[in-house]
Amino acid sequence: MNNPPHKRKKATISASTNPKSPNSDISPTQNPASAIIDVPAVEVPELTEDEQRDRLHLERKVERAFFEVGKALAELRDRRLYRSTHRTF
Repeated sequence: MNNPPHKRKKATISASTNPKSPNSDISPTQNPASAIIDVPAVEVPELTEDEQRDRLHLERKVERAFFEVGKALAELRDRRLYRSTHRTF
């Protein structure tokens, strides 16, 4: 009867022995899925009227660009203009 190969256990360094670990603030006895991690709050100032206007203008440009890309792709597909470089769209 063949026995399945044994899996080697990998050595791990716990957060308590490695202070540079990204999870060093999690106690090894706690369940990491329910850990509490402190994150400093950053104050984000409201946009000025000029910034709001600029943001809306730029978002509209992006929307138009996506629309234009979609139209160009549809035309490439419909007219089969891809066939000189690709077999299928």
